[in-house]
Amino acid sequence: MMRAHLTIDGRRLSYLDFGGTGRPLVALHGHLSEGATFAHLAAALAPEWRVIAPDQRGQGESDRGADYSREGYLADLEALLDHLNLGRVVLLGHSLGAINAYQFAARHPGRVSALVNAEGPVVLDGGNPFGFLLGLPYSAPTREALVEGLGQAAPYFADRLRENPDGTWRLPFHPKEMYASEANVHGDHWADWTESDCPALLVHASKGVIPAEQVNAMVERRPGTTSAQVEADHLVYTAAPEEFAAAVRAFLANV
Repeated sequence: MMRAHLTIDGRRLSYLDFGGTGRPLVALHGHLSEGATFAHLAAALAPEWRVIAPDQRGQGESDRGADYSREGYLADLEALLDHLNLGRVVLLGHSLGAINAYQFAARHPGRVSALVNAEGPVVLDGGNPFGFLLGLPYSAPTREALVEGLGQAAPYFADRLRENPDGTWRLPFHPKEMYASEANVHGDHWADWTESDCPALLVHASKGVIPAEQVNAMVERRPGTTSAQVEADHLVYTAAPEEFAAAVRAFLANV
C-alpha cells in the first residue's frame, strides 16, 4: 500500500494505492470516512484488481475544499484519474462516494467500465442527518481535550484524530463542512443514475438507508443493473466486510 497525493489548485488530494498489476478499481468513501477503510476490500479483490482509494476533499489526509459541491467532487475524481493515467476504471462508492461515482459515470461514460453502488440512494429528500456535527469541536490543544469535547461522538472518531504540526489535534474532517456537503448531496438524482449504461451492482443493506421500493426501481429503471442485499447497517462494507467483498467479487467476475 502506498500513500501519495496530487495538487489541485494548490490543494492536496491524498490517495492510497493498494498496488498490484490488476485492473484499476477506484473506491470512494462516504462522509466522515477515508480511503483507508477499503483496506479489507483491496486485499479481498487482489491480485485481479488494483484498488485506489482517495481521501475525498476535506477528509482524511486531503486538504479542506473551498466548497463541497457536486461539481467539486467530480472534478477531483477526474483529476485523480488523469494524474494516474487511468482510462477506463471500475468505480465503487459508498453513500456520498456512490453518488459521486454514478454522477461521474453519467458525465464521463467513456471512463467507467462498471459501477458498484453501495448504499447510494437516487433520492434524498429528508432533513440533514448531520445536525449533530454542528455542536462538535474541530480542534483542541491536546488529544485528550478533543476527545472530551466530542462527548458521545468520541468513540466513533477517537481512533482517527490527527495531530497538527504545532502539536494541536483535530478531527479528520471539519464538522460544519461535512454538514454543508451532506446538504449539497440531497435532491433527486434519477437522471444521473439512469444516464449511464455500464454494468452496475447495487449493494443495499438490510438496515440501510435506501427504501425497498427505491431499490427495486433503481434496478428496474437502469438496464444492466443487478442488486445484492447484505445483512448490515448503512456502513455495509465495514460492518459486513466478508459478505460485501463476496458480492463485489461475484459481480466483477463478469465485468
